[in-house]
Amino acid sequence: MLGAIIGDIVGSRWEFSEPPKENFELFTPDCSYTDDTICTIAIADAILNGKDYKESLLYWCRKYPNPMGGYGGRFAQWVFSEDPQPYGSYGNGSAMRVSPVAWLFDDYDKVKEEARKTAAPTHNHPEGIKGAECIATLAYWLRTCRITRDEVEGKVEKLWHYEIPSLKDIYKIGAQNHFDGTCMETVPMAIRCFLESENFEDAIRIAVLADGDTDTKAAITGTLAEAFYEIPEELVDKAFAYLPSDMLDVITAYYKHIQDIYEE
Repeated sequence: MLGAIIGDIVGSRWEFSEPPKENFELFTPDCSYTDDTICTIAIADAILNGKDYKESLLYWCRKYPNPMGGYGGRFAQWVFSEDPQPYGSYGNGSAMRVSPVAWLFDDYDKVKEEARKTAAPTHNHPEGIKGAECIATLAYWLRTCRITRDEVEGKVEKLWHYEIPSLKDIYKIGAQNHFDGTCMETVPMAIRCFLESENFEDAIRIAVLADGDTDTKAAITGTLAEAFYEIPEELVDKAFAYLPSDMLDVITAYYKHIQDIYEE
């Protein structure tokens, strides 16, 4: 989960600004958490406390109605509707909020099932469901060493039928000011950003330099990177400084729960 949150915060200041440059500063006063972090916290809270995914998303998003960058138009309508119903989205929001599933469940079929459930309240289009399932499963496999990094691309193409573009092509698309807002674009791009990385920070930097939907692309890349690399404590401490206490409480409970599982 922290991988996604760090990616979100680092990417936040670039989404509506000039394209990032090489060796950009990761954390500045212009950074903040966005809807990506809020929704990720909501999913973790739901799992930890036995809440319904829909109700947890509504609770957290209504509690924080004005995050940096706001909420997407249709998602905002859903959040503040009197009777929120799924609206067939295939946006990348389903993939950016799913990371807790990869760590709080320890069975392949259960991970897929819960990933689908996290997407269903809003992103119930088959592509929205697929994006969440793909990222949760890959992160689960990577953290449990069920596949190697070299096997990722083949598994993705075989099981989810994503064609993973080259990093050169991703950067070319980013240079054209194209905003990759769908699972079909952002998920394979984020996978490539992870595959080309050498460590956690490098993965986040590659994703942000791809431009476009920088916070979400970096959040999804960070989900995979956390499952494969160690996150430097310095980055954790800096990210924590942007978060309110109730979010930090969920994060603390989340990692304590994981630690307790590993110690059993």
